[in-house]
Amino acid sequence: MKVAVIGGGAGGFFSAINIRTHHPQAQIFLFEKTTKLLSKVAVSGGGRCNVTHDCSKPSELSKSYPRGSKFLKSLFYGFNPTHMWAWLEERGVQLKIESDGRIFPVTDSSQTIIDCFLKEAHRNKVQIQTQTEIIAITPQENGFLLEFKNNPKKVHFDKVIVAIGGQTKMENFSFLSKLELSIESPVPSLFTFNMPKNPITELMGVSTKASVRIRDSKLHEKGALLITHWGMSGPVILRLSAWGARTLAEKKYQFEAEIAWIEIKEDVLREQIITLKNQKGASLIANTNFTELPKRLWNFLLAKAGIAENQKWADAKKQEINALVNVLLYDNYAVNGKTTFKEEFVTCGGVSLSEIDAQTMSSKRYPDLYFTGEVLDIDGITGGFNFQAAWTTAWIASQLQ
Repeated sequence: MKVAVIGGGAGGFFSAINIRTHHPQAQIFLFEKTTKLLSKVAVSGGGRCNVTHDCSKPSELSKSYPRGSKFLKSLFYGFNPTHMWAWLEERGVQLKIESDGRIFPVTDSSQTIIDCFLKEAHRNKVQIQTQTEIIAITPQENGFLLEFKNNPKKVHFDKVIVAIGGQTKMENFSFLSKLELSIESPVPSLFTFNMPKNPITELMGVSTKASVRIRDSKLHEKGALLITHWGMSGPVILRLSAWGARTLAEKKYQFEAEIAWIEIKEDVLREQIITLKNQKGASLIANTNFTELPKRLWNFLLAKAGIAENQKWADAKKQEINALVNVLLYDNYAVNGKTTFKEEFVTCGGVSLSEIDAQTMSSKRYPDLYFTGEVLDIDGITGGFNFQAAWTTAWIASQLQ
């Protein structure tokens, strides 16, 4: 059996190196159109490689996928983070769990994972060809003919696994055109919010917990927020960008984010402020940070509410109290644009899951054609979930049922 794996990223490599486990006699070829292998693995987690997440219960794990949750749930019973941990440890890679549940190699180096995969590819006699672009897949009565860029020769393969990762444009799927598959148009997921020239960017580096709502939508998340020199980032923003990928694309990344800097009901907050006015009248408002917000942020919000640095609680007028309540609970920021989160590009969109047999990861129309990883309309929030989807779908695809 002759097998072609298209794509030298996480899903492609993991499927290629596991094929021989199920099919010892297979000839395995891996084609990568660039000069780089496992490039996304290299940059993941700031170069440390966030391999997966410490969540192995399928029902819980699947909740971290804005697209593909239902599809993945049953697959996670067959291969989940526990299986991936065991797979890596069997090959000498030691892992660790961080406080937020993310799992990394103990070396804190993505090269550890890359070296493991390259070694396994060599051991399993995977024939790797870089700078080899596939421009067409043509179905035959048995198998497929692959056409290569700058090479007139067409090559027959019995089985084909497509693992080209997330794509930015519909035309990047053009090599699949002869197959007439349904493809969901790609849009970015996992991005940060740009707030050009907004004064809050002067607080770059400040981090706090917050509740963020996208106005005129149902999007709402709670979590850590990081102020950057271009706007806002952090887990809460990244989760919003993932769950709202299509909604925010439709808005052309121009919208308003409403932020509650503290978690408290408005009437309770108002009562707290009135109490401070009555009991701490002689104290400066700036020196009475009852919110536990970082001092720089507290002072910034006071200024935004029109409260002077030297103002005392006793002098706080009703309109200033109202302004402080509003800025703490309903603070508005105009977002104009996005920035990719570090180098971890993730897309929403790809080959429609309605085209795929979840038992095998093969095309319902072409049983010898398989898909794995982000080429599918599957994407997760940040924290190792996108890699886990790649490992799971690749493991199933590698069985070539």
